[in-house]
Amino acid sequence: MELKRKLAILADAAKYDASCASSGSRRPALPQGIGSTEGMGICHSYTPDGRCVSLLKILLTNVCIYDCQYCVNRLSSDVERASFSPKEVVALTLDFYRRNYIEGLFLSSGVLKSPDYTMEQLVAVARSLREEHRFGGYIHLKAAPGVSPELLDVAGRYADRLSVNVELPTQRDLAALAPEKTMPSIEAAMAEIHTRIVETRDDPSPRRPAFAPAGHSTQMIVGATPTSDQEILATASRLYTAHGLRRVYYSAFSPIPHADARLPADSPPLAREHRLYEADWLIRFYGFSAGELLSAASPNLDLTMDPKLAWALAHREFFPVDVNTAPREALLRVPGLGVRTVKRVLAMRRHRAVRMADLARLRVPVARAAPFLVTADEHR
Repeated sequence: MELKRKLAILADAAKYDASCASSGSRRPALPQGIGSTEGMGICHSYTPDGRCVSLLKILLTNVCIYDCQYCVNRLSSDVERASFSPKEVVALTLDFYRRNYIEGLFLSSGVLKSPDYTMEQLVAVARSLREEHRFGGYIHLKAAPGVSPELLDVAGRYADRLSVNVELPTQRDLAALAPEKTMPSIEAAMAEIHTRIVETRDDPSPRRPAFAPAGHSTQMIVGATPTSDQEILATASRLYTAHGLRRVYYSAFSPIPHADARLPADSPPLAREHRLYEADWLIRFYGFSAGELLSAASPNLDLTMDPKLAWALAHREFFPVDVNTAPREALLRVPGLGVRTVKRVLAMRRHRAVRMADLARLRVPVARAAPFLVTADEHR
């Protein structure tokens, strides 16, 4: 098969993986090397729903021994199959980089023969780029559950980021649609990566090589099962806490040809994916918990408004909040106030009383925030 045809097949097959943002790494250019994750000329381009498009994003192969029913590359699928050799991936990455098309490589794969065999091929690509070609650009490698700790250790020495996809939010969902995979095996790989990251971070020795300096991430498919947003966010929160994930990515299920009858015929609204990202942000940076945003009585996010506003309207007893006396934690719950704005408000009020005009100068959406605030000149 011609290389161009392989690229068409394996780039298209990789589009379902959302977890490819390249933020968080600082790998400087190497002497007589090429590529860097920092410096002039390196930029990140994102689609409107947050997916990074500045990387060469491909599968090593779409051949897979697993039969995950939600996956277009499952064993029983009749899609056209293709495989790159490690040398072909290396050549493509270097060629695309020299043409200034990309800043790095996102490499995933179907499971070929076994998780370890597949990971060996991915590591061979990263090793060649780093050691033979002195490539200093970004590399993200995707590991399958069941990969040995030894291979994960090697992969993390070459990759800026590693990821192991949880794919579905509950063990119940995995058992139904991907019985070869289990939540314990997925989390075992995450735990191994997290342990190595922490060990490297806590070791002051400059001789110890960095391990996945951009951290690790995962992806959950949304809408392939009836699982509620409450369960999805509860799983995400647990993974953040237990395994120190940098990001959880949410990917709306895309219907596939000849799908299992248990799968939905249509994709969920993209607004659901968007609301999950907003709720995830509130959990990570605004002090909310998954249990506060959703409940058994209301297990799914409101698609008509952002979850912060929905929470505020459901908890009117919490408001209004006085911007001149309220703690940071309370200000972060006000619709329209972001993390940076709250930091500026706290700095400002040390010197003088904050008025509504001050908030407007900070580019706060006053019409949105005003019903939930008390300022020096506005009282509710």
